Amino acid sequence: MYAFAGCELDPTRFELRRDGTPVHVEPQVFDVLAYLLAHRERVVPKAELLDAVWGERFVSDSALTSRLRAARRAIGDDGTTQRLIATVHGVGYRFVGEVTEPGEPAQGPPENVPDIRYCRSASGGRTAYASAGVGPPLVKAANWFTGLDRERESPVWAHWIDALSAHHRLVRYDMRGCGRSDWDADDFSLDAWVEDLELVVDSAGLDRFPLVGHSHGGAIAIAYAVRHPERVSRLFLVGSYARGRLARAESAEEREEVRLDMQVGRLAWRRDDRAYRQTFAAQFVPDEPRETWDAFNDLQRATTSTENVLRFLDTFADLDVSALAASVRCPTLVLHARRDQRVPTWQARELAAQIPGSTLRLLDSGNHILTATEPAWADLVRELDQFLGRSVGRPTQ
Repeated sequence: MYAFAGCELDPTRFELRRDGTPVHVEPQVFDVLAYLLAHRERVVPKAELLDAVWGERFVSDSALTSRLRAARRAIGDDGTTQRLIATVHGVGYRFVGEVTEPGEPAQGPPENVPDIRYCRSASGGRTAYASAGVGPPLVKAANWFTGLDRERESPVWAHWIDALSAHHRLVRYDMRGCGRSDWDADDFSLDAWVEDLELVVDSAGLDRFPLVGHSHGGAIAIAYAVRHPERVSRLFLVGSYARGRLARAESAEEREEVRLDMQVGRLAWRRDDRAYRQTFAAQFVPDEPRETWDAFNDLQRATTSTENVLRFLDTFADLDVSALAASVRCPTLVLHARRDQRVPTWQARELAAQIPGSTLRLLDSGNHILTATEPAWADLVRELDQFLGRSVGRPTQ
């Protein structure tokens, strides 16, 4: 823990607080700040800072400059006064503010804080992943607006982690562009997301496991299962779809309607329109109170950038794994809310029809993301336990 100028930075929890209030910063901004604090007794050369944060990945000096600018802004400093982070021209940077380190060093991660690890792709991109629970492995394909360091405290995702890790070692990760994974990735595509899943699975040392996919994470899970049939023992798909909004639009009128809706969304996100964000949240959890909508919105804003939101929405709309679904060879369970406003129920029926031998179960809910307090959540957990329980403790087929 580092305390300085009314701020606290906790590297273990991946948290920055200013006057007691959490301050959201991108992962690389946090890493720049943490590295300067850890080496504040000296000037840190630019090359060293670039290596520490980006590793072997090549980035320009402007990337470092922008992260430093964001770090200064987050802690109440700027490039003119430089009262906390000083630029030593021609050399590098040094943290010059007065720092204290209150308390004893933690002996391990605090309760409910995941042990986050990182793996790097061949291009240098960094993906964050974590494990929870003990038992046979279970992997969850990444989906939008996850945050490994925030999900445990979120009413949107905390109960999912508890259920998935109750009898398994759950391995989950932040999708590129989200959470603790790199936000400035060049490629947002299905192939890139499958490669990230491959990297996480290999880094975690997993061999064969059930795979969970939620929403567009279902498309990632399907593509991975087809590419690696020897590794995926079962598929558990929730709120998933084979075709995105544009991919499944059949007429010119439908495509025009989707594009218009997406354009409204782009403008609203860029303008940080709170009313639109509430409408957006209501599509995902319409059966929940306003407090859940606020938590949904807060998590989105904390775990990715507006620029990435726009890129996600465009990519999701064009997703199409309908040709791949027929090649899935493992037992598959498709669960879907009957009144899902984000992904229509007919998409679940289409998906289940495309995957050979799959089972479809409809849940009595209108939420795209089921919450812990609704009756349908108990049904989902029961279906999950029954589906995965048949493979627990049995030899690999």
